[in-house]
Amino acid sequence: MTKEISDIIQAFKIAQQEGRQTALATVVLVEGSSYRRPGARMLVEDNGKMTGAISGGCLEGDAFKKAMVAVKQQQNKLVTYNTIDEDVEFGVQLGCNGIVHILFEPVDPADSNNPVALLEKFYMETREIILVTLFSLKNTHATQPGTCFFFDGERTISKIEDKDLEKQVKENSVTVLSNGNSLIQQYPEVGFTALIELLQPPVSLVVVGAGNDALPLIEMAAILGWQITVIDGRSSHATKQRFSKAHTIVVGKPAEAIKQVVIDGRTAFVLMTHNYNYDLAMMRVLVETKCKYIGTLGPKKRLFRMLAELEEQGQVITSEQETRIYGPTGLDIGAEAAEEIALSILAEIKAVITMKRGTFLREKPGEIHPRSELKIDETKPGKIKTG
Repeated sequence: MTKEISDIIQAFKIAQQEGRQTALATVVLVEGSSYRRPGARMLVEDNGKMTGAISGGCLEGDAFKKAMVAVKQQQNKLVTYNTIDEDVEFGVQLGCNGIVHILFEPVDPADSNNPVALLEKFYMETREIILVTLFSLKNTHATQPGTCFFFDGERTISKIEDKDLEKQVKENSVTVLSNGNSLIQQYPEVGFTALIELLQPPVSLVVVGAGNDALPLIEMAAILGWQITVIDGRSSHATKQRFSKAHTIVVGKPAEAIKQVVIDGRTAFVLMTHNYNYDLAMMRVLVETKCKYIGTLGPKKRLFRMLAELEEQGQVITSEQETRIYGPTGLDIGAEAAEEIALSILAEIKAVITMKRGTFLREKPGEIHPRSELKIDETKPGKIKTG
C-alpha cells in the first residue's frame, strides 16, 4: 500500500496549496468479508476529490458526507458500515458481506503530527515502522484518538495522553515490529481498540540491463510504486532519458555498481543484460547479499551453467542462496511479448516478497484474506484473535 500512501501525501500537499479542507478515512477493523482490509486509506477533499480507496466503490459516496461532517465539526468520527444485510443500510447491493469500521479524521495542516504528516514521516524512511490508530467501538460518539502513535524502533511520536495506555501501546508496537505482523489490540480498561499497523517501505527493484525489454518492466513497477534502479555497463543505454521512471541509474561493472545499491529483505534483482559474462559477474556478487530475489532471464540451462562456473571458480553456493534464485524469472502465464514477460516477472516478485505461491485464487481454500473477528483471547487479555 506504499503507492496509495504516496498518492495521499501528494494529494494533500496540492490540497494545502489550493486551500482545500481534507479528511483522512482509514479502515480500522473488518468483521467478515470486505474489498479492503484494515490499514486501507483514502484522502477526502471538500471539493469531492478522493485519493486512495476504502472499498470497491460502494462506500465512497457516503464516505464523502461523513468526512465532511468530521471536517465541519473538527472531530474524529468512527462510522460502521454493515454490508451483510443488502438493501438495509444504503438501499444498494454492496455485496461485501462484512462489517467495516472506518475512522474519519480531519487533517489540520498546522499540526506537524497530523495523520498525513505521520504517513509522510514513514514514507521518508527506508525501514519498517509502526503506526497506531486508536478508536472506540463501544461508543462511536465518544472521543476517537485516531492516528496517534509512530514508532520506528528508535524514535517515538505519541499523541496519547494516558501514559499507562501509551506504555501498553509501545510494548505492543515493539512486538509487532519484531514479529512483522500487524495487530488489532483491545484495551478494555480504557475502552479503546488499536490498529497497530506495520508499514513497510516499497519493494526495491534493481533491473540489471538497459535493453528495450527492460522498459515495460520499469513502467509497470513504477505503477506499483516500487523503488527502481537500473544497472548496466553501457552509458549509451542506461540513461535518464530512456528510463525516466527509474529513481537511480548506475553505470559500471557489477562489483562497483552494486556498492551504490542499498540491499535488504525487500530488494529484488532481475538480470536481463543478455550479456552472459556481465550477468555471471553480477550473480557472483548477488549470491553473497541478503536480497530477497534474484531473477535471471533466459532458459534454465543458462542459469545452471552460470552456477556451475561459479562453483568451479571456488564459490560455494549454499541451499539457502539457491532458494533466492529464480530462473527463468517470472510466473508461467504464457507470456511471450516483453510487456507480458514484465507482468509475469513482477507478479512472481510480489509473490516472493509476500511469501505467497502465486496460484489461482479460486483454488485457494477458505477466504482470500484472513477474517478479523472481535474475540478476546482469554490467555492474553485484551488481544483480539484474527482468523
